[in-house]
Amino acid sequence: MSQQKECPKQRLWSEEFSVRSSESSFVERRQFTRFLTLTSFSMFAGQLWLVVKSVFNRRQSAFPAMVVNGADGLAVGSAKVFQYPTPQDNCLLVRVDEQKFVAYSQKCTHLSCAVLYSARHRRLECPCHEGYFSIEDGRVLQGPPPRPLPKVELERRGSDLVAIGMTTGEES
Repeated sequence: MSQQKECPKQRLWSEEFSVRSSESSFVERRQFTRFLTLTSFSMFAGQLWLVVKSVFNRRQSAFPAMVVNGADGLAVGSAKVFQYPTPQDNCLLVRVDEQKFVAYSQKCTHLSCAVLYSARHRRLECPCHEGYFSIEDGRVLQGPPPRPLPKVELERRGSDLVAIGMTTGEES
């Protein structure tokens, strides 16, 4: 009689969890298809969000005009670090000759190491992985960096040197 009482309990449990131990490691086609569909939709939604966010940020990113302090005191062939467009973004200003200044982001496009000016070689160098950039336009001369350095657009306003924007170097 006690065996009959346990049978209904066992049947109730078996009905709620109808997985047999021998089949528990197999995934049904419907479950797999549902998983793939939901995962694909989630990845698509994530990519769509990134595109929308990037377009929205691009529209809002107007660069402020900012005077580069100490530019006139810079000797020909020397460099100075300044922050533009925000205080967290280091840029490198180089005085190429008496009248010409160039400025680039100090972050290497490879792994964001600090780029330094080499007056001896007249180029910008990333010491981390021996990446070299042209001082004229920021293009990659050698090494692993995949893109040119972002260039700071400079303008003379009277006796002041003013940073007015940034370009990626690929936009010319």
